[in-house]
Formats: sequence, structure tokens, C-alpha cells
Amino acid sequence: MAGSIAISPVASAADRNAFVDLPWRLYANDPHWTPPLKDEVHGLINPKKNPWFGHAEAVFLLARRDGKVTGRISAQIDKLVLAMPEVQGGGPGVGHWGMFEAEDTETAAALIAAAEDWLRGQGMTRAMGPFSLSIWDEPGLLVQGHDHSPTVMMGHHLPEYEAWIEAAGYHGARDLFTYDLDITKDFPPLVQRIVASGERNARINIRKVDKSRFNEEAALILSILNDAWSDNWGFVPLTDAEIAYAGKKLKPIVFEELIRVAEVEGVPVAFMMTLPNLNELTDDLNGRLFPFGWAKLLWRLRKPQIRTMRVPLMGVVKRLQSTRLASQLAFMMIEYIRQDALANYSAVRGEIGWVLDDNQGMKSIAETIESKVNRVYRVYEKAL
Repeated sequence: MAGSIAISPVASAADRNAFVDLPWRLYANDPHWTPPLKDEVHGLINPKKNPWFGHAEAVFLLARRDGKVTGRISAQIDKLVLAMPEVQGGGPGVGHWGMFEAEDTETAAALIAAAEDWLRGQGMTRAMGPFSLSIWDEPGLLVQGHDHSPTVMMGHHLPEYEAWIEAAGYHGARDLFTYDLDITKDFPPLVQRIVASGERNARINIRKVDKSRFNEEAALILSILNDAWSDNWGFVPLTDAEIAYAGKKLKPIVFEELIRVAEVEGVPVAFMMTLPNLNELTDDLNGRLFPFGWAKLLWRLRKPQIRTMRVPLMGVVKRLQSTRLASQLAFMMIEYIRQDALANYSAVRGEIGWVLDDNQGMKSIAETIESKVNRVYRVYEKAL
């Protein structure tokens, strides 16, 4: 008879390697799982590298049966989440868990219970997850769309996890959608007319970002983002250290024609960020940049030819939200980026998201350009 499950915190280099390496075994037979870059995962969980730990703390747990690692989970508390309004998904007593992987239901139950025990011990009264590690990393559990591979910076999970998490007493708090779009087709006539109207409006200017002014452009986009998203559920402002850290990671995959800023009468009021689906360039590296993976990736990034583009971020300043102008700017940015993705990167599809389930404006834009929901991620919650 198999032994019982033992849970222990990650305490050594060997433990950290086991924590990072586990998905390679669990997803070995899943054709839609894309191996993450191990160096990125190690950096994510390392307090010396990830500035998220400047306002948060976490414990990383491993499950073992008869000495064999059978699962992992993180439990974390973010001071910025504790300071959020309750209606935005935070507030006093809200702790998170994430980075959840398990090979069987007994392991899953033991890991979730252990994460909850740690959160209770820190005075938390409500658990939410999965967040790996924050909403800016990989939020939510994949509950729809297991039949195709995720795009860059989106998660992929075993379908059994949904039932295992719900069996632990969790219910859905929010759903996050991604939308699939065939970018080889022209947009519907209505959208084309809206774009043409915007092009005749001398007040509107849609420009590419200037990568030679990367830090200045990044600060501009973040200022629009902070204003546009400040009332959104789950929004946690990025610190200066996190912005610098994210900028350093994103700079190699930032291409000027794929990121647009909309100006009205010379004032920047909206932006749209599109990233090449890096997963297509790293899938064959099996998570390893060394000794040769880094050189391969740099070469491929010189002029990437990629099937899919992802729009992870789009924002319009709050004073324009729910106006016709906001929609017009969005359609114009989407159309210009669509054209460049087709012409310069051989892309044939786009993915928009994630989009909150109550974001009616963004859902309406996605539906108007005839994109369809292709994946759903669910954030769960439970009173402790």
C-alpha cells in the first residue's frame, strides 16, 4: 500500500530544483503544455531576484509520498492586496496560493490544506487562488481550452485540477477570458468605417512606440495603465522596482510596430501592447537556455516569424472610458497592429486577454471584431 503524503517547505537547492522540475513529469504526455524557461521560474520564486517580495512573502511547499515528489504549491501574502478595497478582490485577511501541481487527488487535498494552514497561521481569513505568484504573473486555473497550447505568459493546467480544487471547498470568484482571432481576415465593415472615420479626425494620432526611448515609453504606458485599470477587480499597482524588472525581461520581445499609443490633441490617452507568442520560439528548448538555448532564442528574436500574437495589455484613460472615442481608438490600434503582424511577422492569429468577466467594454470590442473565447481561467476563493 502506498505511503501517506508528507508536506514540507522548500529549504534547499535540491528542493527548489524539485519544485521547478515537477511539471516536466506531470505534463510529459500533454501535447499542449509548453515547457517554461526554468531560469524564469527560479527567478520568480527567488526573493533575491523578484522585486515582488519587496511587498509580499511566500512559502513554497512540496508533497512527497515514499520520498517521491508528487506535488507542489505556494502560499503567499501581499501587503498591496491587503490594502485593496474588498470589492476589488483584496482587503484585510485575503491570502493567496498558487503554482499548484499535483499528480493525484490525495496530494492535491494535502497541498491545499497545508497552504490554508500557513495562511491561517499568518492571520488570513480568506484564501484565493491560484495566483502564480501575483495577478501580473499567471492568474487563475485553466477550466476551458485544454485542447490547445497557451500563449506567452498564460498558464496551462491538467483538467483534473478543477474538480480537486472544488472538492476542497472552493467556488469561483472571477473568470478571465482569452479571445482567439483570425487576423488574416479583414474586420467587419462597421469596424472599417470606424477606423476610416478616425483617420479623418485630425485630433487623433496613433503612433508606434520608440524603443530608443524605452524607459520613457514604458513609464508613459504604465501611467495610462494605472489610470485605466485602477478600479478593476484584482488590480495591484506595480512598484518602481517591479516596473524596472518587467521592463528588463520584456525589452527583448518588444517590437515598435506591435505596441501603439493613441494621442488625442497631442495627449497620450490609450495604448495597446502586443507580444509575439514566445512559446513558439522556446518550445523546443525544453526549458533550458544553456548551453545553447540562449543563443538560439536571441537568433530567433532578430526577426521572429510567429504564427500567433498576444495582446496582454490595453488601456484607455478613465475619463474616456465608455465613450465612442475610446472604442474608436481601440479599433484603430488593433487594425494597425493587425496589418503589421501580418506583413512583418507571418502571423495568422491573434489572442486578446486575459479579459475580466465583467469588462463589458473589452468584451464588446472583442466580439465586434468577431473574436471568440478560446480559454477560460478561473480564480477561486474560500473562507478560512
